[in-house]
Amino acid sequence: MTDFIFYLLVFAVVILFFIFWYYVPFLLWISAKVSGVNISLIQLFLMRIRKVPPGIIARAMIEAHKAGLSTLTRDELEAHYLAGGHVERVVHALVSASKANIDLTFQMATAIDLAGRDVFQAVQMSVNPKVIDTPPVTAVAKDGIQLIAKARVTVRANIKQLVGGAGEETILARVGEGIVSSIGSSENHKSVLENPDSISKLVLRKGLDAGTAFEILSIDIADIDIGKNIGAALQMDQAQADKNIAQAKAEERRAMAVATEQEMKSKAQEARAKVIEAEAEVPKAMAEAFRNGNLGIMDYYRMKNIEADTSMRDAIAKPPTNLNKPIKD
Repeated sequence: MTDFIFYLLVFAVVILFFIFWYYVPFLLWISAKVSGVNISLIQLFLMRIRKVPPGIIARAMIEAHKAGLSTLTRDELEAHYLAGGHVERVVHALVSASKANIDLTFQMATAIDLAGRDVFQAVQMSVNPKVIDTPPVTAVAKDGIQLIAKARVTVRANIKQLVGGAGEETILARVGEGIVSSIGSSENHKSVLENPDSISKLVLRKGLDAGTAFEILSIDIADIDIGKNIGAALQMDQAQADKNIAQAKAEERRAMAVATEQEMKSKAQEARAKVIEAEAEVPKAMAEAFRNGNLGIMDYYRMKNIEADTSMRDAIAKPPTNLNKPIKD
């Protein structure tokens, strides 16, 4: 029983030792003191209570102190950590900016970090500009020839515009728009091929980096290829469309002519029917005239002679129909 209590006490002492060593980072406090950072052991203990890793804060303060950034305080670093920021990244950015003579304050760096941007990468891009390759941009010159251009945009991070400034996608979209506008305003594609630098100069003059997180240093046209003859294709399509319209109008006129012809034929048939009907009434009228004494027999014969004479003259006036027939032996 005595041995069990002894081992239990030893185990409890070991557990308490590790708990004390965890909440009171004595070695970290010594490292900070040796580096010249004024931070108390109680504050390191309280960081554990506040759920702030003392190692991150202490190492950040040591790095800032060695880089000559004595304005950083423990409270500011703790507040930024509790706000969800990256303390080490911010301190790295401040040290790099200080060495590169870039005006970057702690408030600006923390704002950039909390905005979701990598402030350390932004400082590096401000020192070492980045080259962005644009996707192929298709545009058509005034002579109707399609050109496909690729550009390389050299940008540098604008520290003051990182919060609220547009990103790389906006830069690429604006550069593409400028290339299309420049090629479209050219009189012909040959002038673009001869002077590709005119595109970059025109695009640079438009100030495409306004409101973005970057500063455009240069725009270089990497490649220009000739595409399709869009003007000729459009003219062919327009000619085909005009042809189809003309054919449709002609078909409409033909249909109207056929309808008019059918209508005239119908009217002619109606007229012939009326004539036949009227001719059928002639014998009746003549019989009635005979009965009433209005028509004599001599008058009837004279009318028959006139009809026969008229029929004979019609037969003489008609051309013969058997002239092309071969004569039989």
